[in-house]
Amino acid sequence: MMKRLLLCLSSLILAGGVCGGPLLLRLYFLRGGHLIWFASWIQTAGFPFILIPLFISYHRRRSGGKSPEKAKLFQITPFLSVCAASIGILVGVDNYLYSYGVAKLPVSTSSLIIATQLAFTAGFAFLLVKQQFTAYSVNAVVLLTLGAVVLGVHAGSDRPAGESEKGYVVGFVVTVAAAGIYGLILPLVELSYRKGKQSASFDLVLEFQLIMGFVATLFATIGMLINKDFQAIGREAREYELGLGKYYGLAVASSMTWQLFFVGAVGVISYGSSLLSGVIITVLLPVTEVFAVVFYHEKFQAEKGISLFLSIWGFVSYSYGEIKHINSLKPAAAAAAHSSLSSSLSSTAVAPSSRPSV
Repeated sequence: MMKRLLLCLSSLILAGGVCGGPLLLRLYFLRGGHLIWFASWIQTAGFPFILIPLFISYHRRRSGGKSPEKAKLFQITPFLSVCAASIGILVGVDNYLYSYGVAKLPVSTSSLIIATQLAFTAGFAFLLVKQQFTAYSVNAVVLLTLGAVVLGVHAGSDRPAGESEKGYVVGFVVTVAAAGIYGLILPLVELSYRKGKQSASFDLVLEFQLIMGFVATLFATIGMLINKDFQAIGREAREYELGLGKYYGLAVASSMTWQLFFVGAVGVISYGSSLLSGVIITVLLPVTEVFAVVFYHEKFQAEKGISLFLSIWGFVSYSYGEIKHINSLKPAAAAAAHSSLSSSLSSTAVAPSSRPSV
């Protein structure tokens, strides 16, 4: 029951990040932002916020009289720390590619392109963690991927004003590359947990993300130093359309929202699977697309409607398959419990007769 509750909590946190992160990032570019490295830095720079719940949890363990092992500040093992740091480098690369794509494409388009990450996730999950597939999950992956392909047929028809055709095409390709890298990241996180052989707890999820966020932020910081973005931030903030205060407020809000995304994704992997995390991300992308149309008045062409329909159809297919799979396991679980109970009662019945008489 606790595992299911934590899975639901992780899913809700992930939902907030999936819907809010891209919208805030696009707002940065729409109102005068143009620093790609800074945009990628924002996505993980909020990692220090994770220290707040970790310190609260540490204080509760200390005051609760836990064993010295469980009362340690950090529970993560050296092996998982190395895994998190290595994946953090990939996250840094992925953030840069994604930021570049968002700068060139409308949110509605980039969100649907990112939906292709589910196909990459499925492929890498099969290779790395031996993910088992059903006809329903395969159907879901095909439908969601087909939705992105339909979108790409008329790529360029929704090119933002002032954006060159070459820039739009490069943004499209780079966004697909970002989807592919993130499709690899999710199974790598699941593989790390399996190889680490450490029981999943919400503290461990936070610590894993803390290390990933630190390394990814360090990667983006190096990029900002090389590109001299730190010197340009002050000038960009003064010239920003929404004003100086809102510029920095948007940066902080984006950082916190993206932390919801990453913590939620790692949490769903810990208590579910990398494929489930990919499915949740993909099915929420059409919601982000609708918000972009409402708030940013982006175009909603026929191919986007078809893509949205295929995404919803794919999610329904996956959900139905999972429900059917769970229901098929219930009779077997009940039979196993009945067998265990019968064995236990038999042992209890035999035990008195085996005692020697006084």
